[in-house]
Amino acid sequence: MTEAAAAPRIYSVGAVVAGVRRLLEERVGSLWVVGEVSNLRRPASGHLYFTLKDAEGQLRAALFRGSARRLAFEPEDGLEVLVYGELTVYGERGELQIIVRELEPRGAGALQVAFEQLRRRLEAEGLFDAARKRALPRVPRRVGIATSASGAALRDVLEVARRRLPGLPLRLAACRVQGLGAEHEVVEALAALARHGDVDVILLVRGGGSLEDLQPFNSELLARAIADCAIPIVAGIGHETDVTIADLVADARAPTPSAAAELAIPDARSLANQLARQRDRLTRGMRVALERQRAAWRARDAALRAHAPAQRVAVGRERLDAARRVLARAISGELARRRARLAQRAAALDSLSPLAVLGRGYGLVRRSRDGAIVRDACDAPLGEALDVRVARAELAVTVVRTRNV
Repeated sequence: MTEAAAAPRIYSVGAVVAGVRRLLEERVGSLWVVGEVSNLRRPASGHLYFTLKDAEGQLRAALFRGSARRLAFEPEDGLEVLVYGELTVYGERGELQIIVRELEPRGAGALQVAFEQLRRRLEAEGLFDAARKRALPRVPRRVGIATSASGAALRDVLEVARRRLPGLPLRLAACRVQGLGAEHEVVEALAALARHGDVDVILLVRGGGSLEDLQPFNSELLARAIADCAIPIVAGIGHETDVTIADLVADARAPTPSAAAELAIPDARSLANQLARQRDRLTRGMRVALERQRAAWRARDAALRAHAPAQRVAVGRERLDAARRVLARAISGELARRRARLAQRAAALDSLSPLAVLGRGYGLVRRSRDGAIVRDACDAPLGEALDVRVARAELAVTVVRTRNV
């Protein structure tokens, strides 16, 4: 054996690290690893660095900015996760690490974890507190609706409004309620209704769906828009078992769109009954008060006649007459004020009646043969016989010409 042949091969540190890196990348490649996140760091670069550990060991992990932006949830210390990536060696420290390409929670899905994280954070800020939520108006002048123009939720709300309070003005702010970026459209719909200034309550509604379908209603952007809205909001999102962040922040929550409409829209018959009961109580109260005052006057007159000299009786009667006139004026004024208030409420209820709408120059058009309401020219072809209901008459007409407007 020569001296040259016996000489050991000497490697630099960098060569050893590079060789191990190549060996890992060629022989192992990409793999899934399960472990618990610890020592999570978020530098200004946007990358995430953490340690993936279990009871038997730990592994450095790096999640670069591009991949981190696609996460549906926020990684946090103590969260058990599944990691997919490539094993390599970080040259400067010679440490084994995994470059993370995909990251998802172990067990619960990413959307569910994101929901729980946002729920805890907003609850800690007080956005769900009952003290910050506002009461709904008893009789709204106009109701705003933020939902899809083609969804079943809108049809449910319109049906409830027609049944409970016909003639109630409604304003629709149409928006997407599903899909990427839909939360921005919902926020703009709420802002548009608030800008008009003529709605007293807003219905935020959509039908049921999966957690992915309801994701726009679990966004922080929409949650803060609901909390900042100047108008009370009733949320009716999904089915009874669905609960979203928007439900928790809204001023009132209903299990379905129909139930949300019933919360915000009073029943006309119930309102009429309340007015009748108030009128009856007012009438009975004033009658009892007058009878009691008359009895007091009679008792005082009797006492004066029985025990006082004639002159004192005369003076007492004068004072009593003056007091009676003052009291009569006060009672008359109070009756007038209460009657005016009752008339205003009755007028407000009457203004919501369909007949009041007819009185403003509108008409209700039905086909004579089946009574169906005519909403479009295709519902009434040429020659069709129609009945037109106006404020104080019903007209029988025949279609001789149609014109789209």
